[in-house]
Amino acid sequence: MNFLDKYDHPKNYRFPFFKKAISIASERNLKIIVETGTSRGKKKFFFFKKKNWKDGMSTLMFSDFAYQIKGELHSCDILQKNIDNAKDFTRKFKSNTYFYVNDSVAFLKNFNKKIDFLYLDSFDGHNVELASKHQLNEAMASINKLNNNSLVLLDDKGAKTKYSLDFFLNNNFSLIGESDSQLLLSKNF
Repeated sequence: MNFLDKYDHPKNYRFPFFKKAISIASERNLKIIVETGTSRGKKKFFFFKKKNWKDGMSTLMFSDFAYQIKGELHSCDILQKNIDNAKDFTRKFKSNTYFYVNDSVAFLKNFNKKIDFLYLDSFDGHNVELASKHQLNEAMASINKLNNNSLVLLDDKGAKTKYSLDFFLNNNFSLIGESDSQLLLSKNF
């Protein structure tokens, strides 16, 4: 997992937990990664795209991981501009990275592969109730697509996880890790 160390940026406060989750995924040989809410980066001087480490840059880390293990990252976002930015950041790993412009719930309902590692981070959590209901809908849309040894990483603990955590716990998942901002669950098998 040494390749991940380049993402240990001082502003990437989520890095230690991402590294933990990716390390477990590697140990379990998880190959199909699905992410809702693509890393969007930020614009500098109106047109230069820049990485936004405060957001974690998950898409970049997951695409690199998928490349390293000969797996796949499938990343969905509702905004084309976010997808375009993420494509720029991940162009080195484009052979293993697939992007979709779609509502995340619809995307998950129509996704036709079994999911090994699911990362839910769509719908900004400024409205806790709406964001939590949205993440619950994502959880319900994906529950039957998750493999037996799958991992689920929920972002924005407290701002989006009000209902999804209990949903997963009531559907044969266990909480195996927690940080200030994320929850990591494992399917019991």
